[in-house]
Amino acid sequence: MLHIHAAELQRFMKEVFIKVGVPNLDAEICAEILITSDLRGIESHGIGRLRMYVDRIMNGQIEAIARPETVKETGTTAVIDGHHGIGMVIAHQSMQLAIDKARKFGFGSVAVRNSTHFGIDGYYPLMAVREGLIGMSFTNARPSVAPTFSTQPLLGTNPIAFGAPTDEDFPFLFDAATSIIQRGKIEVLNRENKIANDGWVIDEQGNSKNNPQDILEDLVSSRSALLPLGGEGETYGGHKGYGLSTMVEILSSCLQSGAFLLSLTGIDSKGEPSRFKVGHFFLAINIENFLPIDEFKLNIGSLLRELRAANKVPGQERIYTAGEKEYLNEIYVREIGVPINNNLLKEILYIKEILQLDSLPEVGKINS
Repeated sequence: MLHIHAAELQRFMKEVFIKVGVPNLDAEICAEILITSDLRGIESHGIGRLRMYVDRIMNGQIEAIARPETVKETGTTAVIDGHHGIGMVIAHQSMQLAIDKARKFGFGSVAVRNSTHFGIDGYYPLMAVREGLIGMSFTNARPSVAPTFSTQPLLGTNPIAFGAPTDEDFPFLFDAATSIIQRGKIEVLNRENKIANDGWVIDEQGNSKNNPQDILEDLVSSRSALLPLGGEGETYGGHKGYGLSTMVEILSSCLQSGAFLLSLTGIDSKGEPSRFKVGHFFLAINIENFLPIDEFKLNIGSLLRELRAANKVPGQERIYTAGEKEYLNEIYVREIGVPINNNLLKEILYIKEILQLDSLPEVGKINS
């Protein structure tokens, strides 16, 4: 295992995006969003996803130059057509638009169609939090999750992210897929040569699948499906995860007349790569329209501290609130560097080779 300093890894990722035709400022946004994922310990959406973006830009599924178009707008709302540009750039502009509207009118919401994968969902609420607002973000995705009592992957992992400022050193930030596990976590397991747990993924007969490589291949051909939060059936609340995922699908497609379910596969009728047509929905709320920001921060901070002070299960030393572990992880990773295993290092070297880049992160800044 290697550890590469975050700043060096971010520089490398920016260089990669520029090399495939992404403008400088857009490349900065992409690299920042990816490194934020690695810093917060979300290994499925950081440097590990870089090759995916490179491949999709090079094969024409993603336009290197994003040209989002506002097709309808009011004081508090907007509909954006991303025209298949880089999702991270489109989402960044759309969330900023929602923030600007909330600053002026107290509330801002933006619905997006024809976008692409936009990195970690939680990045966008953090944009609002940094400006003293509440932020929410939703996105649909490639079909990979079966509805309750089905084995067919129709829904995406469809995450929900909610962020709010507090009086502590870190905000409250909830960021989670509405599936029991996400495709990116399966990719991480595959790179680490680990297996998936029973009850995460099912085959066409409803039996658990465990081999990550087989799962990734079978998701494409609809022979495997991830289960919604709560798992199989209704006994442990699988229908609740299914309902939440459908809610995200509605917000990410119906308000903007965008694509949904099987229209998001990224594969055409001939089995060739095609546009993904992903949809997003962003929301910003101006806290000052309800009460002074410092009063709100004290309110939410008091709530979170009371939760962390709850009676603990025997043997457990600590109770966390959403966003706390990621905050602590960022402090740690900034000190020791981003962990890079051998399989991920091979992907970095592959990207360097195919793009004929001059350098990797500086050797003197790689810690073993």
